[in-house]
Amino acid sequence: MGFALGPRALSAGYKLAAFERTGSTNTEAIEHARSGERGPMWFVTSEQTAGRGRRQRAWIAPRGNLAASILEVMNVPPAVAATLGFAAGLAEEAALEKVSLEAALRLGEGRPRYALKWPNDVLVGGKKLVGIGLEAEIIGDRLAVVVGIGTNVVAAPEGTPTPAVSLAALGVQISAEELFSALSDAWVEFRGTWDNGRGFAEIRKLWLERAAGLGEKVAINTGTTTLEGIFDTIDDTGCLIVRTADGRRLPVAAGEVFFGSAASVGAA
Repeated sequence: MGFALGPRALSAGYKLAAFERTGSTNTEAIEHARSGERGPMWFVTSEQTAGRGRRQRAWIAPRGNLAASILEVMNVPPAVAATLGFAAGLAEEAALEKVSLEAALRLGEGRPRYALKWPNDVLVGGKKLVGIGLEAEIIGDRLAVVVGIGTNVVAAPEGTPTPAVSLAALGVQISAEELFSALSDAWVEFRGTWDNGRGFAEIRKLWLERAAGLGEKVAINTGTTTLEGIFDTIDDTGCLIVRTADGRRLPVAAGEVFFGSAASVGAA
């Protein structure tokens, strides 16, 4: 089976470029935007060889995993566009729930339970299943936003800051193509709710209902410093709010998050 858009994405006018193998779906999307593509358009492969994740870490998808990037060109400020990542997390979580239905029935209480990690990842049992990253570039009078979504379908990398896991290891036997079809439809829903930032209050509410580590001890490594405290909430701009031991509530715009007993280890 090849990659195909879901029926909802098709009816909404989304386009699709599918690759048997490519260096980076994000790079493909940005290059298409520079060449005049205005989307909305998906770029997808089951084998990515040169992708980059947060802090320029390698984001490689071996054959059978899913690397997908969505190009949206819009008239919003970059700070507003950044909140689209939370809608992406919700779309991915909804798609995972849909394709995991058979596994949920078969595994019962042992079924995978998906949680959203600030700012954009999806975890299962504290292990990273999905990485989501955003890139943006001003093209003409618009902002080209690319949301890259990488899912460990058949295999997970080793030696990552947060331990990783694959759907196959969780007992969810589906293909990258099946997951993508569900994701493309879920994207239409949550992109619509987000509505160029106007619906972020609803996105924030839904995201917090699925948030990993909410109310727990957290350490955030910003690259220059480490902030420790309690994960209190996210604010109306998407910043993580940390409640420190002295009662202050401090916003964090970007950083690597470590939870619970792992917090002091990750911050080291």
